[in-house]
Amino acid sequence: MRDAWRWLRSLVFEVQMYLAMAVIGLVFAPWAAVSARGARTACKLYCRWVLWTARWMIGVRSEVRGTPPSGEVMIAAKHQSFLDVLIIFNAVPAAKFIMKRELLWTPVIGIYAYRIGCVPVDRGQRGQAIRKMLADVEAGRSEPGQLVIYSQGTRVAPGVRAPYKGGTGVLYEQMGQPCVPAATNVGVFWPRKGIMRRPGLAVVEFLDPIPPGKPRGEVMDILQREVEAASDRLMREAGFEPDRIA
Repeated sequence: MRDAWRWLRSLVFEVQMYLAMAVIGLVFAPWAAVSARGARTACKLYCRWVLWTARWMIGVRSEVRGTPPSGEVMIAAKHQSFLDVLIIFNAVPAAKFIMKRELLWTPVIGIYAYRIGCVPVDRGQRGQAIRKMLADVEAGRSEPGQLVIYSQGTRVAPGVRAPYKGGTGVLYEQMGQPCVPAATNVGVFWPRKGIMRRPGLAVVEFLDPIPPGKPRGEVMDILQREVEAASDRLMREAGFEPDRIA
């Protein structure tokens, strides 16, 4: 009975979350159409709305640990569900995500992602997209910010081990900027698939920055070791034992 009630609350939360996306997207559309600042303001408002309603509707609280970066950096983050996207975007001043090009055709999300400077990529053409983004920043056609990349390339369920893709190391070399690893446990409470949400404290933790100039292989080793260790620690803190899943 308790699970049925939790599922119903999760469903109501899910419905209002997407309704809020549509309403905020439409209300801010005129400003967003002419101003990246307008688009970012709308996205920040949406993130705060979802994080606030998650707290009292489904009991999912959120917390940011470490120091959110504010300068031009690359954030190499663990990705478990939509919730870590919202927490990171809300925590830093000007996040822009590397995203699949197909998401540009998603209602509301696609338009706003384009306006805030997210980088859509086709499979195998990530380097070309990043070079264009860097050139646009240099020429003043795009605002600088914090480029967020998910090093495993997709959402990974808690406890599942997935390799870190070499594209993160390539971007680190190309950009010549610090890389800030980010760990999380959000998938324990907000799974990557399905409606059911579970109450608890969802955390994104920003780890110590990796300075520019390190060899690509060394950076990838540091990322995988530190992000996985910190994420495992956060999941255990949440009562989930990641080593129980192969």
